[in-house]
Amino acid sequence: MNTKYEIKNPVTGKATQLDAIQGTIGPDVLNIAPLLKEQGVFTFDPGFMATASTESKITYIDGDLGMLLYRGYPVEQLAEKSSFLEVANLLIYGSLPSKQQLDAFQDSITRHTMVNEQLLRFYQGFHHDAHPMAMVSAMVASMAAFYHDSTDINDPRHREIFAHRIIAKLPTIAAAAYKHSLGQPFVYPRNDLRYCANMLNMFFAVPCEPYAIDPVAAEALDLLFILHADHEQNASTSTVRLAGSTGANPYAAISAGVSALWGPAHGGANEAVLDMLESIGSVGNIDRFLARVKDKNDNVRLMGFGHRVYKNFDPRAKIIRGMCYRVLEKLGRTDSPLFELALRLEEIALKDDYFVSRKLYQNVDFYSGIIYSALGIPRSMFTVMFAIARTAGWVAHWQEMVSDPHMRIGRPRQLYTGPTKRDYVPIDRR
Repeated sequence: MNTKYEIKNPVTGKATQLDAIQGTIGPDVLNIAPLLKEQGVFTFDPGFMATASTESKITYIDGDLGMLLYRGYPVEQLAEKSSFLEVANLLIYGSLPSKQQLDAFQDSITRHTMVNEQLLRFYQGFHHDAHPMAMVSAMVASMAAFYHDSTDINDPRHREIFAHRIIAKLPTIAAAAYKHSLGQPFVYPRNDLRYCANMLNMFFAVPCEPYAIDPVAAEALDLLFILHADHEQNASTSTVRLAGSTGANPYAAISAGVSALWGPAHGGANEAVLDMLESIGSVGNIDRFLARVKDKNDNVRLMGFGHRVYKNFDPRAKIIRGMCYRVLEKLGRTDSPLFELALRLEEIALKDDYFVSRKLYQNVDFYSGIIYSALGIPRSMFTVMFAIARTAGWVAHWQEMVSDPHMRIGRPRQLYTGPTKRDYVPIDRR
């Protein structure tokens, strides 16, 4: 049963009826389209805090309950029982695959991991200390020049080929960016390795000696990728949708998402956690640091705690915490001063009434940065790893949008507060 809300103009007394649209779960949304026509007003919602920009069937978040669902499946169940490629398949196709479907999907991803050799030569144009996110964003955009045989967004088969290609090739592109920064030769993908093991090999293998892939490291990456695969209409996903709504080729849309993810308030948060830990220096400085955090006149922030959406706890952090300890123990990093500092900070903050009362609990970024660092992945690559995982969600949202026959170009409106109309004044009279 649809509910109607009445909005009345306090000046004219004119009323407008707004329909409340119900989703399967979550709050209703108001269809505000009649407001402009009938009342001559826009809505004002900086940061889109209370605006539903689209209808979607992919991911649902309940921040109060700490709930994250991919296509209806709790992320806790997927983290325990699934794999990243199965989750990617779920996000893209809408349901859990059969064994035959998953095998076919994994085989397709595996056989799309190589990139055009001329594309690899592009890296020679980047300075050795170029940020990896700059390289990855540029390389993804450049893919449209090499794989233009499947960029017809109106062709379902083209959309599917693109989806497989970008998920398969992004680890190869990321690993090449890392190798370029080290001055080491590129390591080509191997079809005998699974997705995360293959990526670790491309990152850390060298031609002069064999590289043994640690199964715990591969498992940790797979778990991180599952937890980061999608997160509803966040900044980067909304960017992919907005860019894609213009009809741009899908590589351009994903490149835009990579760039949006680069921001420290979004994908760079786990890097900020490590920066914070280094600034604290040692366990003995924690009390002094936390006192600064509590000081309203000090700009110091406790990174990796709290979340804009989750109000009580981050379900992803609860899952990854155990893996964090497991990785540190397996790799013999529990005696590292940095990791000792992180674990001690976690212990103190969780018992401090100031943080407990404000619901400043650990989020997924607190642990992901620690795990990446323990695996030997440099800080500059943290956001790249996030991008590899989130590509699955970006692709799913892009496909959902462009397959909608009612798709329209995104066009937000504004509240204008600049000068009113004025006449041009010649330069000699100013």
